[in-house]
Amino acid sequence: MCKKVVCFDLDDTLYKEIDFLESAFMEIAVSIGKPELSQQMIEWYRKGENTFQRLNVTLGVDAPLTDYLNIYRNHKPKISLLAGVEETLEELKCRGIVLGLITDGRSVSQRNKIEALCLDKWFANENIIISEEFGSEKTDENNFRYFNIKYPKARFFYVGDNPKKDFISPNNLGWETICLLDDGNNIHKQNFEVNNSMCPQRLINKITDLKKIL
Repeated sequence: MCKKVVCFDLDDTLYKEIDFLESAFMEIAVSIGKPELSQQMIEWYRKGENTFQRLNVTLGVDAPLTDYLNIYRNHKPKISLLAGVEETLEELKCRGIVLGLITDGRSVSQRNKIEALCLDKWFANENIIISEEFGSEKTDENNFRYFNIKYPKARFFYVGDNPKKDFISPNNLGWETICLLDDGNNIHKQNFEVNNSMCPQRLINKITDLKKIL
């Protein structure tokens, strides 16, 4: 039987990225002794304002914005998997399906998310591709070709949420691409008005739908 390899995006696919944002903003607010400002920071962000500049103005200080940014990137987030993710990953693993993770971002931030979500229960470290560590982002086919080389003759799937960058490379490599539809809480708007080569082949409403497809 042909081996199946299913690779996942991380942000807004296995957990909600807004949860990471809220966790980071609370960490920053606590670090300056103003935990009550964390919700205000979320509101500034949603309005498209420079959150850290607004924070300085509100506090009447001129703190380096990099101080806030470093906390944002390096903090240990309080986040949790989306409903159904744990049971789905567990079932796929028990069925002998190889699980991979292909995610863009800084190593420290993505590794902290992976640790907080306990994803090492399902994803072997050698099957985790983080753009900063790998040297290229998801639009580069090499991030996906890594799995083609490692698992020759396998049937490949990629599960993501962002048509602007998630699906073009796996589509080009003949992978089957699956998009988890936004429930209204994704950080980035899900825009399907893109070139056909960038569109996913399947749409799912919830991650547990994968168990029927695979």
